[in-house]
Amino acid sequence: MSSDLAERRAAVLGPNVPTFYDSPVHLVKGEGVWAWDADGCKYLDCYNNVPHVGHCHPHVVAAIATQAAKLNTHTRYLHSGIVDYCERLTAKFQTQVDQVIMVCSGSEANDIALRMAQAMTGKTGLIATDNTYHGNTMAVSQLSSRKPPIGGYASHIRHIPAPDSLRPVGGTADGQAAAFAQELQTAIDDLEASGHGFSGFVFCPTFANEGLPDLPRNFMKPAEQVVKAAGGILIADEVQPGFGRCGETWWGHEWLGISPDVVTLGKPMANGHPVAAVVARAEVMAKFRSAFGYFNTFGGNPVSCAAAAATLDVIEQDNLIENAKSVGAVFLHELHSIEHPSIASRRGRGLFLALELETDGAADADLAAHVVEFARNHGLLMGRTGRNRNVLKLRPPMPFSNENVAMACDILQAAFKT
Repeated sequence: MSSDLAERRAAVLGPNVPTFYDSPVHLVKGEGVWAWDADGCKYLDCYNNVPHVGHCHPHVVAAIATQAAKLNTHTRYLHSGIVDYCERLTAKFQTQVDQVIMVCSGSEANDIALRMAQAMTGKTGLIATDNTYHGNTMAVSQLSSRKPPIGGYASHIRHIPAPDSLRPVGGTADGQAAAFAQELQTAIDDLEASGHGFSGFVFCPTFANEGLPDLPRNFMKPAEQVVKAAGGILIADEVQPGFGRCGETWWGHEWLGISPDVVTLGKPMANGHPVAAVVARAEVMAKFRSAFGYFNTFGGNPVSCAAAAATLDVIEQDNLIENAKSVGAVFLHELHSIEHPSIASRRGRGLFLALELETDGAADADLAAHVVEFARNHGLLMGRTGRNRNVLKLRPPMPFSNENVAMACDILQAAFKT
């Protein structure tokens, strides 16, 4: 059945549409931290942050159904749902970002953020790290390092070395923050000399696709100072770390103690309903709105706003940020009990954790792939990331429990023994 579906999928969707795992999983049902395939096999989900408050959460499902039965239209009409939601959302920020554009995907959000930087500065140059991903529109694909754009990267784009736990920028962990900021300054100087000028720097506060390096709270302070001194816009891509995943705070940039000019949101925002947003300082929003005639038909529609509001309800009512902090600490502790000579680093923040694998001093992507496949075949969904695809990524739904941690670690321990 699944093989037939895979063949039909390839025939109608075309080649190179990726699936996870050597034998793709045909999911048919989800509930909480669990998912089931077409053969009735049950999986502990330790990968998907889109069902942020758990697969098919009844409160979110009911909110979607209720609003869909009442009204769904676009934002050229007044409706209270988008205003009520955006007031709640902006109240979660400790900085001066207080105006919102709602869209449908993180890619759209980041595309707008880049245009905000250019509108605010009147310049076009943009900077990201050299091992990142910020989406798949034409503009943001220029920043992403998975596949170079046709014809190579545009002349107004610069990439700087990504921070790294095992091979820090500048050669030492203590000096990495300053070295990273210096790389940023060098790129800014180059953009200014080229005539493009510097408009903005976009980064993920956990550097998730870079491999989730273990960084101190003050790591981004020097970089923030460099961006602000150059008159540029600091863009925090919270699509992965946002909405409390890291424990302690709502946002990854808040944990770092910095004040971005623009914040982009996506994946977990409405628990699987396609909702994303850009949150910006009022001055930045005004410049963008005067420079671009932007409208999004589906962004901020009543059903999407109901889904997003219901997701906030569950995060707050079930204390899921505190759960991420406490269960994440247990998870990291248990990961340290897994013994294998190729585990070079165990790290994490809240319910976002990683194991970096090296053998004889070299990245071991084969072992990482083995662990992921073993886990899939024994009831655990997880993934891998990093420059060399040798970092195991654990990013479960927020209601994850200590019992779920024990099961996940038992499977991981078994994977490393085979």
